Parts: sequence; structure tokens; C-alpha cells
Amino acid sequence: MSATPGPFSFDPASTALLIIDMQRDFCEPGGFGETLGNDVSLLRKVIPPLQGVLAAARAADLPIIHTREGHVPDLSDCPPAKRDRGEPALRIGDAGPNGRILIRGEYGHDIIDELTPLPGELVIDKPGKGAFYGTDLGAELAARGITSLIVTGVTTEVCVHTTVREANDRGYECLVLADCVGSYFPEFQRVGLDMIAAQGGIFGWVAPSRALLACLALEEIPS
Repeated sequence: MSATPGPFSFDPASTALLIIDMQRDFCEPGGFGETLGNDVSLLRKVIPPLQGVLAAARAADLPIIHTREGHVPDLSDCPPAKRDRGEPALRIGDAGPNGRILIRGEYGHDIIDELTPLPGELVIDKPGKGAFYGTDLGAELAARGITSLIVTGVTTEVCVHTTVREANDRGYECLVLADCVGSYFPEFQRVGLDMIAAQGGIFGWVAPSRALLACLALEEIPS
């Protein structure tokens, strides 16, 4: 399929769709993202194209993997340096409109209604920015024979970048869908995508979702 810096080739049998941290705490008012002073509407722009990609991936029978960043209720997996950094209106673990901020099991920690996982779709709970750190994602990918990742979610320069960089080090081929990842900062979005595809694809490939949808439409869809 067409991509930057050049065509991206993948075998659907060994490719998974990775949806990073599309959680209420990041994408809806009252969550952690807003407590940091961010405009969550900037992240919500990725929801419609991501819904289309998710539907197409499900139709093509690609493995779907969702991630959620958050911590256990006693915060034993949240380093003080992470919780105490900056001056947010609410800190991790504090009570917010959608429950305790970034705490597993709370309403705000869960994935937004528009992208609710279906039964059988893998959900990885992670304590850090990257999807591999402190999780069994690597083992789950290996068990499924996955060698390529189609990466979506938020935010581009933080959790998406951290995951793609480690995936690259682990030998995965990564395609980042430009309109299906988002940042609170437009400049970070632009530069973050440029960094992935720079120097011949130092971390992976970048393409609009329409390129992937056109490619999947040519595949034989299971009945």
C-alpha cells in the first residue's frame, strides 16, 4: 500500500491493529488529559476515521489489540515521579468526574463507547507510556505470529511514539495511520509523524487511513 517514505507491505495473517489508549480519561472532559490543561476535542478528531479502520480490520479478521494506561488502586505501580510531576488540576488517583483518575476499573479508565472492544479482542492494561513495558504484549503478539503492527491511538508523541520505538527495536514493522493518531499539540502531531518516517522509515511508515482501507478492500474478506 502507498505510504511514507515508501510502499508498506504486510501479510494480513501476521498483522494486528493496535489501538493505543483511546480512554475516557484522555478523550473526554473531566479526565486526566483535561486536568493537564489540554483541549480534548483535538483527540476526538481521530475517532471517526479510527471507527472506519476498526470496522475494516474486524471485517478482514485482523487481530485487534486495545491498550489502556492506568494503575492499580493502591498506586503501587505508579512511580511518585509520574504522579507528582507538573501542576495538574487533579493527579493520578484523585477523584474526578469519571472516577479516580487513571485507575483501573474506574469509568474514566475504560475505552470510549465509540471504540468499545468486542468479546475476544485483546485489552492490554499498561502502567507506563509504552505498550510493552510491564505487560504481556510481546508474548501475546508472538503467540499470534504477529510481525507487523498497524498503530493508532493517542497521543502521537507520547504513548504512540514510545510503543512504536520499542516495537521497532523488537523487530516489528509498524505502520502509523496519520489521521488515526492524535495529539493535544498540532506541532507535536506533525513532527511526531515526520520523525517516524524520517531517514527511510527509521521507526516505520506513515499513511492516511484511506490508503489502508483501499488495501484491505482488495483482500479476500472472510465470509
